[in-house]
Amino acid sequence: SAKPCALSPTDSSSAESLDRLYPPVGSTKPPRKRTTSQCKSEPPLLRTSKRTIYTAGRPPWYNEHGTQSKEAFVIGLGGGSASGKTTVATMIIEALDVPWVVLLSMDSFYKVLTKQQQEQAASNDFNFDHPDAFDFDLIIATLKKLKQGKSVKIPIYDFTTHSRKKEWKTLYGANVIIFEGIMAFADKELLKLLDLKIFVDTDSDIRLVRRLRRDISERGRDIEGVIKQYNKFVKPAFDQYIQPTMRLADIVVPRGSGNTVAIDLIVQHVHSQAALASAHQCHPLPQTLSVLKSTPQVRGMHTIIRNKETSRDEFIFYSKRLMRLLIEHALSLLPFQSCTVQTPQGQDYEGRMYSGKQITGVSILRAGETMEPALRAVCKDVRIGTILIQTNCNTGEPELHYLRLPKDISEDHVILMDCTVSTGAAAMMAVRVLLDHDVPEDKIFLLSLLMAEMGVHSVAYAFPRVKIITTAVDKKVNDLFRIIPGIGNFGDRYFGTDAPPDWSDDEDALST
Repeated sequence: SAKPCALSPTDSSSAESLDRLYPPVGSTKPPRKRTTSQCKSEPPLLRTSKRTIYTAGRPPWYNEHGTQSKEAFVIGLGGGSASGKTTVATMIIEALDVPWVVLLSMDSFYKVLTKQQQEQAASNDFNFDHPDAFDFDLIIATLKKLKQGKSVKIPIYDFTTHSRKKEWKTLYGANVIIFEGIMAFADKELLKLLDLKIFVDTDSDIRLVRRLRRDISERGRDIEGVIKQYNKFVKPAFDQYIQPTMRLADIVVPRGSGNTVAIDLIVQHVHSQAALASAHQCHPLPQTLSVLKSTPQVRGMHTIIRNKETSRDEFIFYSKRLMRLLIEHALSLLPFQSCTVQTPQGQDYEGRMYSGKQITGVSILRAGETMEPALRAVCKDVRIGTILIQTNCNTGEPELHYLRLPKDISEDHVILMDCTVSTGAAAMMAVRVLLDHDVPEDKIFLLSLLMAEMGVHSVAYAFPRVKIITTAVDKKVNDLFRIIPGIGNFGDRYFGTDAPPDWSDDEDALST
């Protein structure tokens, strides 16, 4: 039987044509320089006239001094078309079970075709399986930014029209980055960015069957066109450009996604090499955390809203009371300066006055908006912004879908509101968005009715100057990232909606 993992063999005949792309098999590349801080030559935030190009936020693998504690671990997944690379990547992500993993597909980086090339593609006469079909410069620049913890814009490719869509999607840096594609090992500079190279080796007949099924059902092709393209371009390209790269792989996975033993071994290796977010869960609670004093009144309200038998009306009523107390507590932490006023009796009174310019509330939809009335009740003329963050069902990563913020928010103290924080993934992305809009880190106040210690540590570790304010901190998060003992799904209990089977306490920010 085939071994679960094997070092890739060398095909000397086909490798000769690749010497210009790859280093010799036995060569030892110099160790990569470790990045210890963000590049000092770059501005903290780079903008175009319309949008932010990358985030100014510090990712969660940075330490309290703002320096990178460990580089992101990049996995390269190569293999033939329809060999199961994406499925293997998804299985690795699920087995890793950490909140900060990014999946980057080479399919997003096909070059923009000329009008003549578009006509060739329409008649299946354009070679999409050649290295020249990919924008390697953009791929390398994108991977470098992700490794530095910066957000990147990724083109969205439409396979039915063979063109890039107008809209681009945003990805953020992570502890682990998985880059998959047929030409994942087809460039010297790209190879230098890969910490682990995996080749998915699947029988050619299986790959052809999968390609037929995929292109016909998902990309609107006909069977004659798929077979024509396969025989003319796909198979020759595999023999000339893809199969020879197997010799560059650190691990070869025979049978693709069916080889669960190999995938388990890969996951164990990545866990041992990468600095995963759970490493700091047992640290003492940070000084930036402020917890509302657990008075009998506060404890009593928690008892009511945590009780699964509590009616919706009571849940809403006591949640609102807690929100009001939380907002009042947060406002007491804002900067105040001494001032003197004259009373109606003509006497001086030595008082205190808010020393900032303005207070803006920003709610993370959907649960965060339930805290807006409490903020409006105690802050006259407060401005409100909203952020919608949802989870990518393929990568498990939070993605920004909607944003509405005041134009001059950079001069304000910002009250960032979300009702529950479990892993902290959505809260950290929201903080990054605010930093992208030039809000100083020390002017951001993250408010939540309930937080897990994991979420507190994650936010404080990523952004050590953000003030974290909550009414309670629960110690545990279970395997599904639910806060234990928790409060349940706050959004569904508050709005009277049904929770999906895989809900978590972060669902209001991540799965709306």
